Amino acid sequence: MTIAPTTSALTLHDMPACDNARLFLFVFRRMGAHGLNDAIAAHAMLRVFRKAYRRPLMLMRALMADVATQTNVTIAIAPCCFTRITHAEVAMLTVIARAERQPAAAALLLSDLLGVRRIDGLLASATAVAGAFADAGLPVAGE
Repeated sequence: MTIAPTTSALTLHDMPACDNARLFLFVFRRMGAHGLNDAIAAHAMLRVFRKAYRRPLMLMRALMADVATQTNVTIAIAPCCFTRITHAEVAMLTVIARAERQPAAAALLLSDLLGVRRIDGLLASATAVAGAFADAGLPVAGE
């Protein structure tokens, strides 16, 4: 796995103000640290999305699987309870926030973040997650 938990000096940014972005970040951190089938991440999605939790949960798992298998660099993530976020987490939130409306900018940022030149599949996964959040009335706002 290429997602590494950290509490080092890399955590320089404040937690986003958007509740939806914090939910995305929490699930991203839980799945990155504890695996795709983490029960706490699934429960968080169930609590927020209610009966419509399956689509965003499965798409989040697909995104995390794509990131873990296709990246060439280590992505620094902070522990779930940490109130600061890493540069990589800020970049991922920005990608999710821009995926639907600014796909070219999201593609460049995602390519830089993951160290991958061909990111079409990864961008499609990120766009699907952003769409699932937005369709449930919970759009992710980036920093």
